[in-house]
Amino acid sequence: MPNLLEKLQENNPNQTIHPITAEAFEKYGRVLSGFDWGDWQKTMEGIDIPQDGNRYVASEASLENASLKTEMEETLYGGMEIQAGYCNGPNSQLNGLEYHKSSEINIAVTDLMLILGHTGDIRDNNYNAENVDIFFLPEGTMIEIYQTTLHFAPCKVHEEGFKCIVVLPKGTNEPISFEKPVITEEDELLFMKNKWLLAHPERIPLISKGAHPGIIGENMKLETV
Repeated sequence: MPNLLEKLQENNPNQTIHPITAEAFEKYGRVLSGFDWGDWQKTMEGIDIPQDGNRYVASEASLENASLKTEMEETLYGGMEIQAGYCNGPNSQLNGLEYHKSSEINIAVTDLMLILGHTGDIRDNNYNAENVDIFFLPEGTMIEIYQTTLHFAPCKVHEEGFKCIVVLPKGTNEPISFEKPVITEEDELLFMKNKWLLAHPERIPLISKGAHPGIIGENMKLETV
């Protein structure tokens, strides 16, 4: 009987889906171990998966009350204050690519897939979707995504959807409370605090909110197992 990765590859014959342990992931981030996130797992068991769209919560009090938040602040973020939240949903498409001027920690509460790219491949505020890599994260995987990594909402592996814990510096993804200066070309991509975003032209809801339609190529859709 094929394993999940083999089944995903079979159902997505036009894409290459890498295991998160593949060498191809090394330019995007690293797999983390040694952190006990059991309390967070219990919290996430009580949070559902919406079926009408992804739900992103930047700061979830029940996660931030756990001692793991302090441990991560003092290790992974060198004393910087962080926020712990989640992204749950039924997503299966690329839709957009974002990056932060900081690392992001993801914990796969369920099996999920990530579509990743590199900021070095952005040209004139455009990015060709043919350059992305796709990775499968089994349930329980904890990773760090580097600040040069383009990413967006995970994609589901199972029809019921996905759950993913998201850790970032405090204030990331909050609405911009200042008039954005445009000094460099990159400034056109600033969408929220510490969030630079390129949207696929088909993703009208993002573009209507001010996202730059900078992804060239197919708005790929990944099939589940």
